[in-house]
Amino acid sequence: MARFLKPDVQGDMHRQQALDVLGAALDAVDPGAAVLRALHRDGAILDVGGRRYDLDDYDHVWIVGAGKAGAPMAQAAEAVLGDRLNGGHVVVKTGYALPTATVRLWEAAHPVPDEAGLQGAQRIADLLRGAGERDLVLCLLSGGGSALLTLPVEGVTLGDIQALTQTLLLSGAPIQAINTLRKHLSQVKGGQLARLAHPATLVALILSDVVGSPLDVIASGPTVPDTSTFADAQAILDEYGIRETIPDAIRRTLDAGAAGRIPDTPKPGDPTLASVHNTIVADNAIAAGAAVGRAEALGFHTLLLSTFVEGEAREVAKVTAALAKEIVTYGRPVPRPACLILGGETTVTVRGEGKGGRNQELALAAALGIAGWDDVLIAALATDGSDGPTDAAGGLVDGSTVTRGSAQGLDARAALAANDAYPYLAQVGDLLITGPTNTNVNDITAIFVF
Repeated sequence: MARFLKPDVQGDMHRQQALDVLGAALDAVDPGAAVLRALHRDGAILDVGGRRYDLDDYDHVWIVGAGKAGAPMAQAAEAVLGDRLNGGHVVVKTGYALPTATVRLWEAAHPVPDEAGLQGAQRIADLLRGAGERDLVLCLLSGGGSALLTLPVEGVTLGDIQALTQTLLLSGAPIQAINTLRKHLSQVKGGQLARLAHPATLVALILSDVVGSPLDVIASGPTVPDTSTFADAQAILDEYGIRETIPDAIRRTLDAGAAGRIPDTPKPGDPTLASVHNTIVADNAIAAGAAVGRAEALGFHTLLLSTFVEGEAREVAKVTAALAKEIVTYGRPVPRPACLILGGETTVTVRGEGKGGRNQELALAAALGIAGWDDVLIAALATDGSDGPTDAAGGLVDGSTVTRGSAQGLDARAALAANDAYPYLAQVGDLLITGPTNTNVNDITAIFVF
């Protein structure tokens, strides 16, 4: 699966062990393997997560979808369906495409959507509008799907969505809030993709990148009823103080929806979603559990603390540093050699103009917290291999990260204040780079005390 390109840890046993643990987490959520665990075919009988479909009952079988893991998911689904598959479209992040036989992959930008993503989403919508009662649609969804599956409502342009996305990414808003807004500005999100597919049978295989795996949040829930409303979307604008900074067309659309002049997204009980079935094939809990298993095999006293970690990255970093110090000082919650695993997804409120991502920021802030503490290492990893708008997956820091930076004339606190973790970690050799992993199930943070 993923190969860690940086840092070069030859000769450093502690760092190599940390990378082994992170690698096990990634291997456990390989998207192709996850689809093959959930999807089986015996002749004309297709089994999806224990639910059986007779392919002879359908005139066509299509694949649609979006997400960073879309390419290996499509490959696996093609392998199972074989000549019973008629075609389809899946939108993936630029650089994440793999060879497919029948399904067309559309490479598009993430996290800020682009014209290519719009074209891919339009092709998916056109296919679904033509689907009939004797069609079976397999929908492959994974992290990044919301940005990649962009088809704005009438009156809202791609440029408007791009501007809103940039504003939201800088605001520190969690993915749940971001996706609530996206749903109410889209023709396909928030259950609306499933509504387009009606009366076809729709089966979704979902690789979760959201804490707790709520189906209505992952990829903005295109195949599930939406419990959020236009009023909720308006409230988010006020909560994060962005009402006056977003495009006028978006503000007008949300106002019209809240006033009842635009139909809301499909709600629970909507009959157009009655023939939709959703199955989670992999999530952060699986990745975290695999990390625990590998750490135990390496001889660590290991504890999975939570897969629900959220909050500002630099604040979560303070907790990771405190946990490491607790183990060093008191041997609790587990004795040395120790490994604590946390899963989830933090946020960053961007105030500087630097380069980085939430995991890089967490790592740099953690480095400040453990500065001078021997035998402590903290790793923060974005499982998709792309942390923020960078080519890095995160950071791998220890008690010497800050002093090594100082020796090179770097100021860790200034870098953190400027949201400029990437160049700092790169220069001291503590940047994690995996390349595209083609999966995405939230972040993994690992605390090691040797």
